[in-house]
Amino acid sequence: MSTENADSGAGADEGPHPNATQDVVAVDGDDEPTGLANRLDAHTGEGQRHRAFTALVFDEDGRILLAQRAANKRLWDTCWDGTVASHPVEGQSQVDATKQRLEEELGVTPDQYDDLEVTDRFEYKRRYEREGLEWEVCAVLQVTLTETDLDPDTEEIEGLLWADYDLLYEQPEWYRQLRLCPWFEIAMRRDQEGETVADGSVGFER
Repeated sequence: MSTENADSGAGADEGPHPNATQDVVAVDGDDEPTGLANRLDAHTGEGQRHRAFTALVFDEDGRILLAQRAANKRLWDTCWDGTVASHPVEGQSQVDATKQRLEEELGVTPDQYDDLEVTDRFEYKRRYEREGLEWEVCAVLQVTLTETDLDPDTEEIEGLLWADYDLLYEQPEWYRQLRLCPWFEIAMRRDQEGETVADGSVGFER
């Protein structure tokens, strides 16, 4: 779920990968911080468990906003997310991190919603081709936009699509042309099947 961008063909003389200069919050299986982890190291090799979030953005008709990750992402490039996902920095809550990413990636400001809340939390680990992996304790947040004007950052998002949330889950063959991000598929299934845990505990996905 990282917002990791590729080197874009940069050579060795152009310095390290941008993510090598950033950290994520390493956590144990209960989402308790254990320190900081280099962001690139956390997503390569065997990886390191770290804190993340994904935010499901709805309109007032119950449709979910799907966002296509930019082609320059190192992990899950061009896949469709529902809707934004990233990592809180040290000392930042998932709610505050979500507010920040909603504005940075979609141009959505707090006056467009008033119901942002954490609805679930789960741990999962998934590899992506030969490029790396995600090993995260992921908080799920949901929000309903009362006003749906968007101003997407095309460095992060290359496509937007409003979809019927129930049909996306119940009739996946209708949307087979969309490659969905694994953390979103997990969050949607847990939500639709009533497996969510909103009390701070962590569900597990293998």
